[in-house]
Amino acid sequence: MTPFPSLVLVTDRHATEGRELIAVVTAALDAGLPAVQLRDKDLPGRPLLAIAEQLRAATTRTGALLFVNDRIDVALAVGADGVHLGGTSVPVAVARTLVGPGGLIGVSTHTAGELRALLGADFAFYGPVYATPGKTAVGPAALAAAVGAAALPVLAIGGITARELPAVRRAGAHGVAVIRAILGAPDPAASTRELVAALG
Repeated sequence: MTPFPSLVLVTDRHATEGRELIAVVTAALDAGLPAVQLRDKDLPGRPLLAIAEQLRAATTRTGALLFVNDRIDVALAVGADGVHLGGTSVPVAVARTLVGPGGLIGVSTHTAGELRALLGADFAFYGPVYATPGKTAVGPAALAAAVGAAALPVLAIGGITARELPAVRRAGAHGVAVIRAILGAPDPAASTRELVAALG
């Protein structure tokens, strides 16, 4: 089985500095981005589906993975590689019956206890490791404890740029999930290449 990617870009069309989301994500994909999670939760079904279709075409062209946040129906409709579940999403077991054994399931977590209790998922996000607007950072030490409690790949999320990668890696994280480090960068392609190179 192919190892899970160490870098996932989580979409937020409000974080692109006024640029079209698809254009920014496509530039990142062309620069080597291995995975995208479509997360624009405020969009209703049809607009979200339209973006998902464009992202599926782009990720298929570059060989990257595509996940859809929460909307299992949209993920299935575009043939995404999997779904990502939040704290109020359907249980992992229910999602598994829908996506099947070949679909990847990720879960957002915030404590080591949540990771220990996580059964049936393929990967997890943990954070926010560093401060983000409206959220308090848990810090690298808490990340290390969470990784130690997990039996699946853990990606750190929350305020992470290339500068924080050494501390995240020392904490044992499999990789990182980022938003503004790529979407808000002056040169998204260059930022992607920097992250990919740093993660090895």
